[in-house]
Amino acid sequence: MAEIQIDMLQSIDGIDAADWDRFAGVAPFDPFTSHRFLKALEDSGSVGGRSGWQPYHLVARAEGEVIGVMPLYAKSHSQGEYIFDHSFAHAYEQAGGRYYPKLQCAVPFTPATGRRILADTDIARRALLDGAMQLTRNNHLSSFHVTFCTGEEYEFGGELGLLQRMTQQFHWENDGYTNFDAFLADLSSRKRKNIRKERATAQAFGGKIVQLTGDVIEPHHWDAFWQFYQDTGSRKWGRPYLTREFFDCAQATLRNDILLVLAEREGRYIAGALNFIGGETLFGRYWGCVEDHSCLHFELCYYQAIDYAIAHGLRVEAGAQGEHKLARGYLPSPVYSLHYMPDEGFRRAVDEYLRHERDAVGEDIEIMTSYGPFRKVEDAE
Repeated sequence: MAEIQIDMLQSIDGIDAADWDRFAGVAPFDPFTSHRFLKALEDSGSVGGRSGWQPYHLVARAEGEVIGVMPLYAKSHSQGEYIFDHSFAHAYEQAGGRYYPKLQCAVPFTPATGRRILADTDIARRALLDGAMQLTRNNHLSSFHVTFCTGEEYEFGGELGLLQRMTQQFHWENDGYTNFDAFLADLSSRKRKNIRKERATAQAFGGKIVQLTGDVIEPHHWDAFWQFYQDTGSRKWGRPYLTREFFDCAQATLRNDILLVLAEREGRYIAGALNFIGGETLFGRYWGCVEDHSCLHFELCYYQAIDYAIAHGLRVEAGAQGEHKLARGYLPSPVYSLHYMPDEGFRRAVDEYLRHERDAVGEDIEIMTSYGPFRKVEDAE
């Protein structure tokens, strides 16, 4: 068997897009691990520099040929991850350790499940994970994390000894619905009436709602959306993660991967939701507004996403947090991550914590699902 070489790249430009996307672009398509998306983050200054996300992408080669890649970053904080480890950091530093920097295999600022160890053989996947763990040890780092990985990667990493963490999000599953009313027919009468009322209230805001993708998106749409994004970002995070230049990059290279839902009133855009289009999933990412209108957030973020997903045969991941999504047809789903700590004492403590957390999350998912808006069997008969 040919020896596998692991190289480290401090810029995605260090590898040809075709070589990267040969592994990132397999079905089902994930827009976030594509070369063009990661390049947009770097070119716009959203990562790198003083962002706390320094690229250290890994490339596995055998006999000079690329056999796998991994999006990897050195982190100097725990912001923009959505599977948070602040409690790990606090405990480690209380014990006299230095938690940061750490290594993070992830898509920055993106709480969306997808493949993270981008290779088509187990040998290459193991080599990439081994390479990241070796990098952690060689540089005396506290930890290495793989966040929002697939269930298959979760099991694969667990077999190699990485710690397994399970959290949860709210996802909408498409049961082959022909239209929105067909989806509503699966809900209890009370929830169905409530959603219809919310949609009517939102759509009475005094303007129109448009769905834009591809070449229909124009630069002035990003001027409007930047205002929405800044408002939401400043309230949630203190400062927006993405720079204004990222949206210029999106216009140039990503607009075919994007669904932009905008509300227009009296000649100006007043609210919007940004989604990314995957091969099987519509990913809801950002929302914002400059005017407050009742239920408009639910309409733009959740119901318009369902409309688009039904029309295009997709499911919907609506991003992090938000138990309010449950009443709107988005059910709790497990989310997976993997963690490696070279320090044995630290590793044992985190492992014990994660065992209890997995049990608690599993119970929460079961309980919340039972309170979901869908008709019970006895109601459907």
